[in-house]
Amino acid sequence: MVKADIGLCGLAVMGQNLALNMADKGFVVAVYNRTRQKTKDFIRNQTENKNIIPAYEVADFIAALARPRKVMLMVKAGKPVDTVIEQIAPFLEKGDLIIDGGNSRYNDTIRRCKDLAEKGILFIGTGISGGEAGALNGPSIMPGGSKQAYTLIEPIFTAISAKADGIPCCDYVGNDGAGHFVKMVHNGIEYADMQLIAEVYYTMKNVLGTSADKMHKVFAEWNKGPLSSYLVEITADILATKDPETGNPLVEMILDKAAQKGTGAWTVQSAVELGVAVPTISQAVFARCISAIKSERSIAAKQLTAPQAEFKGQKNEFISALHDALYASKICAYAQGFALMAAAAKQHGWTLDFGRIAKIWRAGCIIRAELLDAIKDAFEREQNLANLMLDAHFKKILADTLNNWRKVVAACARLGVPTPALSSALNYFDSYRNERVWANMIQAQRDYFGAHTYERIDKEGSFHTDWHSLL
Repeated sequence: MVKADIGLCGLAVMGQNLALNMADKGFVVAVYNRTRQKTKDFIRNQTENKNIIPAYEVADFIAALARPRKVMLMVKAGKPVDTVIEQIAPFLEKGDLIIDGGNSRYNDTIRRCKDLAEKGILFIGTGISGGEAGALNGPSIMPGGSKQAYTLIEPIFTAISAKADGIPCCDYVGNDGAGHFVKMVHNGIEYADMQLIAEVYYTMKNVLGTSADKMHKVFAEWNKGPLSSYLVEITADILATKDPETGNPLVEMILDKAAQKGTGAWTVQSAVELGVAVPTISQAVFARCISAIKSERSIAAKQLTAPQAEFKGQKNEFISALHDALYASKICAYAQGFALMAAAAKQHGWTLDFGRIAKIWRAGCIIRAELLDAIKDAFEREQNLANLMLDAHFKKILADTLNNWRKVVAACARLGVPTPALSSALNYFDSYRNERVWANMIQAQRDYFGAHTYERIDKEGSFHTDWHSLL
C-alpha cells in the first residue's frame, strides 16, 4: 500500500484546498476530519484522480503516513488545536512532526513546541495567508519551529507556495512561535491597509461626491503604479460590481458594520505588551469596533452636530493628494509592523530576517504589494534598520508625499469626515520625527500625583520633586 507523504486534519475549505494543492504538486495526502461525513463529501466531490487517501479514524489516519510522519492541522485556533494534538500524539513516534497551519496565538505555539519536544515530537507553527484561493493555487507560508522540523516539510511547503519571480513565498522564519507571530503581524498590517483604503474610498465618496464608476477607474489606475497591490486591485473590482437586484453599486448595498476574527486585536495586544507603537494598526481595529455599534451611530447621527463646511478645491488635485496620503500611510503601517517584529525577536530570542519576510509576502498573501520589493531592498541594505521610515528610499517618498498627506487629513478634519487610520499614520510620522515630544509633562504629572520620579535633561539619575513646596 502506498503511504502518504503528509496527513491533513481538518477539512474546512482551507484544509480541502491545501490538500488539493499538495496532491496537484505530486504528493500523496491522507485526509481526516472529526466529522466522518465531511471526509466522505470531500472524497466524493473533489478528489477524483488525485492521490488523496481518506481516513475515518485517527489510528487509520496515522497508519496511512510514511515515516517520519508529518501531520498538518487545519482546525480552529485555541482549545481545538490542543484537543486534536492530544488525540494524535499517542499514535506518533519520536521524530514525527505536527504542523499547526491555523491562525494560532504565537504564545500557544511556544507552549506546544516545548510540550511536544519533551515527547520527542517535532512541531511547526506556520502562518498561511492567501485565503481559500491562495490555499488552492499557492499561499504565502510562514513556518516557525525548530530548523530540523522545517527541513522535513520544506519540500512540500515550497512546492505548494506562491512564487514571486520564480522564488517560493515560503521560508523558515525562526524558532517556536516566530512563524505565527509574523503571520499575526501580517494580519495587523492587513487590517491597517484595508482601513486606509476604505477611508480613501469614503473620502472620495463623501467629500468629492465621486461615483463608484469613477472610483473604479481611479483605483484601477493606481494599481498600475507604486500603490499596486492585491487590496487596491480588488477594491477596483468591488467598485465596478453592480448589485443584480437594484442595479446600484453593490458596495453601497452592504451594511457598514465590519467583522473581525481577532488577529488584529492580538497584534495590538502584543504591541502593548512589548511597548511598541502601532497606532495605525490599532485605529484599524478600533474602527471596526465603532463600525459594529451601528444602532448607536444611527442615533448619534440625529443628535450630534456635524460641520457645515463644504469642499471647495479642485477634485482631481485632491484625488492626487489622496493617492499620496494612502501611499505614505501604508509605509507607516508597514513600519509599525516591522518594528513590532523587531521587538518580539529581541524579547523571544528569535533571529528574524526582515528582508526574507518581505520576500515571503510578495505573492500569495493578502498584503502582497509592489511596496514589498522596496521593503526587501531596504532591509537588505541595512539589516538592523531601526524603522522603515529611516531608509533613504522611504524617506524620499515621505518627503514627497507629506504636503498632500497633511492636506487630506486637515481637509477631512475640517469637514467632519472620519479618517482614523490616515490621521494616526500622520501622527505616528510626526511623533517619530520630533526629537522632543510631550512626555516631559506626563512624567511631571506622574511624579506630582504618584511620586513616580523622572529623569532630567541636564544630569543622570532619577529625581522626585515635592511639587507643593515649590508653588
